[in-house]
Amino acid sequence: MADATETPTKKLWDGRFTEATDAFVEAFTASVGFDQQMALQDIKGSIAHATMLQSADILSESELELILGGLDEIQQEIIENRFEWSVSLEDVHMNIESALTEKIGVVGKTLHTGRSRNDQVATDIRLYLRDQIDKISDLLTRLQQGILSLAENESETIMPGFTHLQVAQPVTFGHHLMAWYEMIERDYSRLLDCRKRVNVLPLGAAALAGTTYPINREMTAELLSFDSVARNSLDAVSDRDFAAEALFIMAMIGIHLSKIGEEFVLWSSTEFDWVEIDDAYATGSSIMPQKKNDDVAELARGKSGRFIGNLTALLVVLKAMPFAYNRDLQEDKEPIFDSVDQLLLLLPAITGMVETAKFKQANISKGAAAGYSLATEIADFLSKTGVPFSVAHEVAGECVKFCEENKIDLAQMSDQQLVAMHPNLTPAVKKFLTVTGAVSSRTSAMGTSKDSVLAAINKLNQDISGVDKAITSLRKQFSGMINP
Repeated sequence: MADATETPTKKLWDGRFTEATDAFVEAFTASVGFDQQMALQDIKGSIAHATMLQSADILSESELELILGGLDEIQQEIIENRFEWSVSLEDVHMNIESALTEKIGVVGKTLHTGRSRNDQVATDIRLYLRDQIDKISDLLTRLQQGILSLAENESETIMPGFTHLQVAQPVTFGHHLMAWYEMIERDYSRLLDCRKRVNVLPLGAAALAGTTYPINREMTAELLSFDSVARNSLDAVSDRDFAAEALFIMAMIGIHLSKIGEEFVLWSSTEFDWVEIDDAYATGSSIMPQKKNDDVAELARGKSGRFIGNLTALLVVLKAMPFAYNRDLQEDKEPIFDSVDQLLLLLPAITGMVETAKFKQANISKGAAAGYSLATEIADFLSKTGVPFSVAHEVAGECVKFCEENKIDLAQMSDQQLVAMHPNLTPAVKKFLTVTGAVSSRTSAMGTSKDSVLAAINKLNQDISGVDKAITSLRKQFSGMINP
């Protein structure tokens, strides 16, 4: 990239000014160092805009042909990393338009007819976010598929379920993993919903008041696969709600991945020893040769703070901002780019760690009955015989106290000891005082039994298959749209 001392370049707005911009100010105000990430989206938007202008007889067919040819050359230069970016041209839009004019002459300047950088950048960031939402959605789906496969394999493995990080009740490990699936599914659903609000075309708002040219916004929207067009020009150029919403969703994904990361940190510790993380997703120590550090899991925890920070940064920029475009909005892009870049790195790493991890079923099941985790079975048993649950709960607590004093497990209580606690506490309760019996009894749709877990997985696999078919159909439908 050229630095701020390069030869001054004439800008679109130079006509009003008598002095050149100070070199330091050029460097300070330039955004091309980061907004060039939207270069392909900018070209895509320009192709659609030019095509629409020709349809409206604002450009001739020959002018359109020149513009499309020039944009195609520039696109190839950008893809092949041959394009020369200039700080003095401020941003991605002016760099591309200047290069186009150099290639095809004054016709290149007609491309800006009927639009402003204000609605142009608003369009670019929407196109960029839409593309990234699709990528992130695909990565979330792969993670979910990995979780489903793992949950199916672990549908019979019994683990201690925790509340307050203390042993509570036994559950199947597959059921626990399906909790991961559910939180990722909410993220996926939020992304799809956000995409609807991202997919609104702001072009035509120009600087803030619309344009006098007879443009066809609906045609541009169709060419760019936007669902609708913005209804108010002031809102169209100033709206970044969709960006804040996307950053919130990415922050929420980051938080969810941090929860998965934390469980891997705990489970891979010497104290738990539930999982062996594959060497490809771990690192070593520079001084302790025996160490195998779960850095991917730890970074999943750490990067959540980065996602939250990016969301906060944009919200503060937007707070109390006057309507229409303000240069503050230049600060919207780096938080978005950073969150997207980090998530596109983190999701494959977490997915790979999940898919390659080796879980130790014997160790996972070892503590399932610890801490008298089967006490609730006594309360449930009594409740089903007509005993009020509050009374049943108290009796179960007395059983725990008795076992603690006598240093025995609940299942080791004699028939006489059980009846002495309550007349309805018959020996039949012992069937539920094993981790297998307790887990197998949870057969409801949300239950932790093997059958419930497998039924949930089977239903999700059917749903995923239906969604995949729908997405394939949509992609075929839009395959003829402009897609540089």
